[in-house]
Amino acid sequence: MTVIDQVRTDITSAMKAREKERVGALRMVLSELQKAAKDGSSDEIAVLRRERKRRLEAAEQFRHGGRPELAEQEESEAELIDGYLPAELPDAELDVLVSAAIEETGATEPKDMGQVMKAVMAKVDGRADGKRVSGRVREVLRGSRA
Repeated sequence: MTVIDQVRTDITSAMKAREKERVGALRMVLSELQKAAKDGSSDEIAVLRRERKRRLEAAEQFRHGGRPELAEQEESEAELIDGYLPAELPDAELDVLVSAAIEETGATEPKDMGQVMKAVMAKVDGRADGKRVSGRVREVLRGSRA
């Protein structure tokens, strides 16, 4: 079952349970997934990650703006989207992938980060955020230089 099919099924369930906020959030997710599919992007995970990131950024802005109720709504939607994403890669597994990519590319300093990132992101397969991966790669490359 594709993510789009799962979201449609969940919308139906939420409608039957009269969960108005959940239906709205799921419809938004479905709309973004369908828009990406129409544009030729078949990477549903990337769409979900992007939407989750948008919700978290919006929640942060609402908190800074003194609107905690809207921040909570955005965080709730981000959590809902999280349910459709694959499980995050544990730190230990990410460290193994980073070390293997550094060895594979022969990287020795931070300027080689692009090559390492490309290798790691190919292996991560959407199970870790790029920001998290780049932080880990940067940390390891700085450590290997010292």
